Amino acid sequence: MPFLKKLLKFGWYGCVAHCVFEYCGDFVLCDGPSMEPTIHTNDVVLTEHYTPLWRRPQQGDVVIVRSPRNPNQFICKRVVAVPGEKIPGQLKHLVKFVSSEKVPKGKVWLEGDNKSNSTDSKNYGPVPIGLIRGRAIATIWPPSAVQLLAPDLYAYDTNLKPR
Repeated sequence: MPFLKKLLKFGWYGCVAHCVFEYCGDFVLCDGPSMEPTIHTNDVVLTEHYTPLWRRPQQGDVVIVRSPRNPNQFICKRVVAVPGEKIPGQLKHLVKFVSSEKVPKGKVWLEGDNKSNSTDSKNYGPVPIGLIRGRAIATIWPPSAVQLLAPDLYAYDTNLKPR
């Protein structure tokens, strides 16, 4: 009987952990240079999953998104334009992805902070809001990288200093 009690207790803890990580937030290990200098490879980011449920993404939010090209992969990008806003950059290079100068309803324009080394909306067009998994709120590892990822940290021509 003690084994069964322990098993049930372990199962209950597993259910609670699943609900917390699925519906509240989780930790994401970032890989790749696309968000430098804000987020570097192997930085751990704390995310929350309430934003996609309660409010629309806002310009400057750093979001975790299911990749439009590979549904088994998640990517970390910054919201640059929301529905109804003008798509940044030269539209003539984006003709195969967009039919107007504005982000369509239900989609967002995502870009990495490292403009020269990021696969983002410039490559695959506007991204459906439904693919957003959560909003990154802070870098928590390594200790030298701890910072809040507030939208006001964002500048379109990223002038942030690398750490």
